[in-house]
Amino acid sequence: MFNEEKVVATCIIKVIKEIAKLKNYTKLLIIDDGSSDKTPKILSKKEKQYKKNLIIMTHKKNKGYGASLKTGISYAIKNGYEFYLTMDSDLTNPPSFIQNFVNVMSNEIDCVKASRYIKGGKTVNVSYFRQLISIIGNYLASLLFNVGIKDCTNGFKMVRLKLLKGISFKENSFSIILEEMYYLKKRHARFMEIPNILYARSNSASHFRYKLKTFYDYFKYVIKATLLD
Repeated sequence: MFNEEKVVATCIIKVIKEIAKLKNYTKLLIIDDGSSDKTPKILSKKEKQYKKNLIIMTHKKNKGYGASLKTGISYAIKNGYEFYLTMDSDLTNPPSFIQNFVNVMSNEIDCVKASRYIKGGKTVNVSYFRQLISIIGNYLASLLFNVGIKDCTNGFKMVRLKLLKGISFKENSFSIILEEMYYLKKRHARFMEIPNILYARSNSASHFRYKLKTFYDYFKYVIKATLLD
C-alpha cells in the first residue's frame, strides 16, 4: 500500500472476509510502503481490530512496488508459509477471486496467475491506451516466455514459496513481476492461469507510469527467459 487512505479500510475488511472462508492457515500481510497520508493511522486501527489475522510491516520511506514484494516474500519464507498470494490494495482485483487461486492450486502447480486474456477474463473501464499497451506487451511476453501464460504482467498471483528461496531480487519497481517469472521458469516452475476481471481505479490514481525505462525493465527479463533451457 502507498497512500491508499480512501480504500484501505474497505480492502482489509473484504480480504479478511475472504481468507476467513479458507481452510488453510492464512494471514493478511500488508506492506505500508512509506505512506504519507492517513493510511498508517487507519492500518494501526485495523491491526488492533484484526490482530489474529492481520500483520502490518512498514517501510519508513517509499521504496516501490518491487521492494514491498521483496519484504513480503522474505517474511513469508522466514515464517514457514507454503504459498504467497499478492494483490494490489486498490481493489482493482476483486478479493472474492482469492478462493479461485486456492481451488486450483495443487502439487502439480507452482504458480497460478490471474489473466485478463483467457476465456472469462476481461478489463472494465480501463482506458483504451492502457489496454492496447498491455495487450501488445503481454502478447510478446507470452510468446517469448513460452510457459503457457498469456497475462504475464498481472501481479495478482499465487506462488509456491520454496521456488523463491535464495533468490536476490533486484527490481524495486513493477518489473519485479517479470523478474519473478524469469526465476520461476529458470527453476522449472509449473504454471497455470485462471480468468480474472481487472477494474479501473475509482478512488485514486494509479502509481504505475509508462516510461521508456519501464519497458526496458520489463522486457530484459522477457529476453533473458528466451535463453533458458
